[in-house]
Amino acid sequence: MEKFDSIIIGSGVGGLAAGICLARAGKKVLILEQHYVPGGWSHSFTLGGQRFSPGVHYVGQVDKGESTDILYRGLGIANDIVFFRMNPEGYEHCIIGNERFDIPQGVENLKDKLSDRFPSEAKKIRDYLGLIQKVHTELMKIPKLKGWWQKITVPFRTKHFGKTALFSVKRVLGWYVKDPLAAAILNIQCGDHGLAPNRACFPVHASVLAHYFEGGFYPMGGGGGIVKAMTNAFKRHGGIIKISQSVAKIVIENKKAVGVKLADGTEISADIIVSNADPSITYLNLIGKENLSKKLLEKLEKTTYSVTSLILFLTVDMDVTKYGIDSGNIWLMRNPDIDASFDELMAADVEEGTDFPAVFVSCTTMKDPASFNGRYHNFEVVTYINYDNLKDFGTAEDYHSPEYLEFKQKATDKMLNTLEKVIPDVRQHIVQAELGTPKTNEFYINSTKGNVYGTEKTLKNVGPFAYKVGSEIENLYLCGASTLSHGVAGATYSGVNAASAILKCHPDDLMIEDENQQLRIYDADNPQTWPDWIHVKRSDKIRTFKEIKPA
Repeated sequence: MEKFDSIIIGSGVGGLAAGICLARAGKKVLILEQHYVPGGWSHSFTLGGQRFSPGVHYVGQVDKGESTDILYRGLGIANDIVFFRMNPEGYEHCIIGNERFDIPQGVENLKDKLSDRFPSEAKKIRDYLGLIQKVHTELMKIPKLKGWWQKITVPFRTKHFGKTALFSVKRVLGWYVKDPLAAAILNIQCGDHGLAPNRACFPVHASVLAHYFEGGFYPMGGGGGIVKAMTNAFKRHGGIIKISQSVAKIVIENKKAVGVKLADGTEISADIIVSNADPSITYLNLIGKENLSKKLLEKLEKTTYSVTSLILFLTVDMDVTKYGIDSGNIWLMRNPDIDASFDELMAADVEEGTDFPAVFVSCTTMKDPASFNGRYHNFEVVTYINYDNLKDFGTAEDYHSPEYLEFKQKATDKMLNTLEKVIPDVRQHIVQAELGTPKTNEFYINSTKGNVYGTEKTLKNVGPFAYKVGSEIENLYLCGASTLSHGVAGATYSGVNAASAILKCHPDDLMIEDENQQLRIYDADNPQTWPDWIHVKRSDKIRTFKEIKPA
């Protein structure tokens, strides 16, 4: 039987980060991925020759010296990643009813712009955003604390976090801001953790907002650009990654993880197993209840997972810039009551009604101009739904029934009706439109009930209450969105944390400083900032497309 030092189940960015750190430390590491491409939620795929990224729509803190930059340089992958800076005047476009507000890059710019728009709320808005900054700074300090004295003084070092940790976003924001539209703008990024303001844990929301204070960035190549850099680094250090390899069981002997059994019956042994799967899948499906303590079984029973999604992958043959489409995201809300919008999404039968109360719109060919073929633009239009409201379309492997296809068509029509509020004649220019559903998420990502953010980010599932990277099963470790944090950067850091626990060192010890590592960043909407090779890449794509599809 083949033997490895570590086997990692799942090639999401958490699993890849853990693999890089372990392989770089000289360990023999195998990553097993059930999908036919690596990357988990960060993967990219092509449809009709057009590229889409279901889980990566933007990344924050990418500029020199910020946390994502430090992370990618520390992993030794920065030189292989190119980011495009999304519109600095509005990397988020909030369209709420008949009102529009563009969220600019830079927290001070945001304070000024909101103060100008809502002068009666100006001081309180500044105070609130100042609180967000303080809470985020304190949260970032916690993992860095070392030694007995620093850890015992945590309450004094994180006083703003402590004062707000037990409250919802709606409660804390309500202490400061009263104007419904101003509150809606400040809450619009609740979509980035999938919880309504009245349920969202304030520190999580603060962390999300602060992550994007200095703007949004999109990787060249979509999420697959990040995955490619990570898989290449993993292989450079001797790691092995195998796709289309479904793990059926984690082999347990004497309460110790000793290997895995694949769906085809193959067994592979290892000293360490790292699972990048959801905790419920890891413990209940791969480990089995008979190997778990009563306490862990009770925790699993109470665990709730985040929202699931509908994602419309859309290609259009039109000049979308005529409708004001640029590299910025669009948050399209029917009205300022975000709680009510979430409630409607969670309660509604997807097949009923003509439009959705809230959608997120991302034009990837504007965010990644090197991907534009000169004619077709690609969109990812996302909304959330309640998995429990779906009809029973069958198992994850066999759900393509006539009823399912009818459901997809009705949901697609609702998506297009909603998108028409931004691009009125979009239906006349559709090249292709394919809907990803919760069943799609289950099949390709193997996420519990098709969830998009791991565990639901309420207080009971974050911080000290989140699933730990270590486990009660000896030699079994976890990483991913249900441990440290969700999102591209959060999940990547979770992999570093898992590796540090295995190697018995501090996570900072695995961030290797290399002055030659540097992210390249160019402005998506300003061709003058692009180096010659990007212009050549885009020109080649346009020329090739014209040869395939002449006008």
